[in-house]
Amino acid sequence: MSVLFVVGIVVFFLGLLASIALHELGHMSFAKLFGVRVPQFMVGFGPTLWSRRKGETEYGVKWIPLGGYIRMIGMLPPRRGDAPGTVRQVSTGPWQGLIESARGAALEEVGPGDEDRVFYRKKWWQKVIIMFAGPFMNILLAFLFISVVVMGIGVSTVQPVIASVSKCTIPVAQAGRDCRPGDPETPAVRAGLRAGDRFVSYEGRRIHSYAELQKLIRGSGGRTVPVVVRRGGQDVALSVPVVTNQMPSLTDPDKTETVGFLGISPTSARERQGPGVVLGTMGDLTTHTFGSLINMPKKMVGVWNAAFGHQKRDPNGPIGVVGASRIGGEIAASKEPGLDKLAFFLMMLGTVNFAVGMFNLVPLLPLDGGHIAGALWEAVKKGIARLARRPDPGHVDVAKALPLTYVMAAVIITMGALLIYADLVNPVRLNG
Repeated sequence: MSVLFVVGIVVFFLGLLASIALHELGHMSFAKLFGVRVPQFMVGFGPTLWSRRKGETEYGVKWIPLGGYIRMIGMLPPRRGDAPGTVRQVSTGPWQGLIESARGAALEEVGPGDEDRVFYRKKWWQKVIIMFAGPFMNILLAFLFISVVVMGIGVSTVQPVIASVSKCTIPVAQAGRDCRPGDPETPAVRAGLRAGDRFVSYEGRRIHSYAELQKLIRGSGGRTVPVVVRRGGQDVALSVPVVTNQMPSLTDPDKTETVGFLGISPTSARERQGPGVVLGTMGDLTTHTFGSLINMPKKMVGVWNAAFGHQKRDPNGPIGVVGASRIGGEIAASKEPGLDKLAFFLMMLGTVNFAVGMFNLVPLLPLDGGHIAGALWEAVKKGIARLARRPDPGHVDVAKALPLTYVMAAVIITMGALLIYADLVNPVRLNG
């Protein structure tokens, strides 16, 4: 285990902890802005490692650095008809008992003068903003990290510039072997193409990207095609006798198809892109994340099979804090140039932050999205009551959803434990 590998793990892990702290800071900032009392701001869970009180809030770090939280008073409202701060005796029934115990614990820390500083009494739109501010911080961090990479460092793009020319045409079934006597020369060799040539036009069409050139080559098998390349600052006109070959499909790499073949490898280079590419990347990330959330149960089955069987981890499947930090170590220890390492590192942090933000918006308690859904439902009920000229229905009692909340919390804890175990025994690796 190299020093760079350990440094990469530590730096990436600290980046995740900073993201957690900023998530909670988003919640706390708006909670305090709207007058909610916040007794605690903590990064981590379990026993307190360090803390310091400033004003009415205790700031600290816990021993188990797998998340964070802020504690706002009055997250659960009293039962209808109870005076603010009143704690009733526990009702009969297992679920009702749990609900009233949680309600009582939430109300016991509401002191004199706190009646207007409890979360449940805030306007519905204030509650939405408070709970949305945490995931928004993660999404904002993702946007910033991706913007730095795309617009500042640049993204690696394939250029219509020849990096190397293959000497002979080899059937796809024998790909990887050296040229043998009797193997035909590639069209690129026969036409006199060289490494460093940049395609200006192909069969009379101007070339702006390698993807455009690749499609034209694949569609011109069996024809002699005029091309113009820029070589040493001058345009050189050539005729290329394009042949056909079995090549992997562009839409399904597991399949092959008969297409035009030239025998060249393109050059990759970093290019800074504009805001449009950032927005496109965020859009693609949103689509991918939604798909991952919908397929989460199926993906977790794959994680289970990889953890307790011999199945390979899906590189596009769920990954925990341990696994993500390990990949950070692999990035740092790789032989890639420093700028490539930094770009990959920031993209990883951006992707993880975006996934965390979107996951927290799932409309189920104890996630932030569950509180947002409760506040929106409160707005709907109040709106209907106003239109029907009925009395104000009051606050939505999210405590009634606690049985589902406990189940959801157990599922999240189980998923987290499974991911940590899988990341230790069968981690996702950059090199497969």
